[in-house]
Amino acid sequence: MSTLPRDGLVAVVKRDCPTCVLTAPVLGELAGRGGLAVYTQDDPSFPEIVQERIDDTALDVSYQLKIEIVPTLIRFEAGREVDRTYGWDRGEWERLTGIAGLGPGLPNMRPGCGAKNIEPGVVERLKIRFNETGLKSRRIEIGAGEDEQEAMDARGWSDGLPLVPPTEERVLRMLDGTAREPQEVLGLVPPDLAPATVEKIAINAVMAGCKPEYLPVVLAAVDAVLDESFAMHGVLATTMFVSPVVIVNGPVRRHIGMNAKGNVLGQGNRANGSIGRTVQLVIRNIGGGRPREVDRATLGNPGKYTYCFAEDEEGSSWRRPATR
Repeated sequence: MSTLPRDGLVAVVKRDCPTCVLTAPVLGELAGRGGLAVYTQDDPSFPEIVQERIDDTALDVSYQLKIEIVPTLIRFEAGREVDRTYGWDRGEWERLTGIAGLGPGLPNMRPGCGAKNIEPGVVERLKIRFNETGLKSRRIEIGAGEDEQEAMDARGWSDGLPLVPPTEERVLRMLDGTAREPQEVLGLVPPDLAPATVEKIAINAVMAGCKPEYLPVVLAAVDAVLDESFAMHGVLATTMFVSPVVIVNGPVRRHIGMNAKGNVLGQGNRANGSIGRTVQLVIRNIGGGRPREVDRATLGNPGKYTYCFAEDEEGSSWRRPATR
């Protein structure tokens, strides 16, 4: 951030923000007094009233300053940030700048807008650019002429169906679905007894086609099958056709749009299909449980791709036991 002033004010704005447009005359006045650097996120020509604007369309400065809302006004002293405010609040801007009577024709307050550097997809790319992903998994480079699907299948990651490539951006987005630490270990996955971290499970959730909001259910399901009493190694190694069945109850069913009614054991619902598929991919890719190896099922069953559905508690015909 060598372009930032050691002393003075920094404003971060974007044209696609009504509050930034509203405060443009104030920015022009502050720039005219000297000591203000204006960084623009989306249009290098905005605000026109400020003669020397700084192009931050690459969002490097915005990311390093951790801008969440625009406009943001920051004061620097001796090269360090000492104060900031965001949105338009006349009292706060006057306190921060030490100048009274700013924006006399403007309303006293207006909320700001979300900054571009925190938009979905953008924040992940910035984390990758600045090497701040926190991901520990091994990176595998795919050749420019190599087909992603064929490459994943050749490496033995697939259950026989196409996979979603687990790029760093997609994995970071998936991890946004939980507050759990990426390196938290849920358990040891048989047969290799390899540690199942939240990050590793998220990678398999990406490949299975999950949305980030499914991840808490995925983690709960993996946690359950790794419980010692479930004996996942035995389920895997038997010659019988059994496989884990994931039954989901609670408000999360509706939140993530799971199916609990017609065709509940069939196709057509992304949450049902991808959550159950993730459990199977975790066993395969983390634990090494592959068919005709440690998975000794003689016939198997379609549930070995995915077997997950929601319970229709509200529509159940089962009577609740009487209570006294």
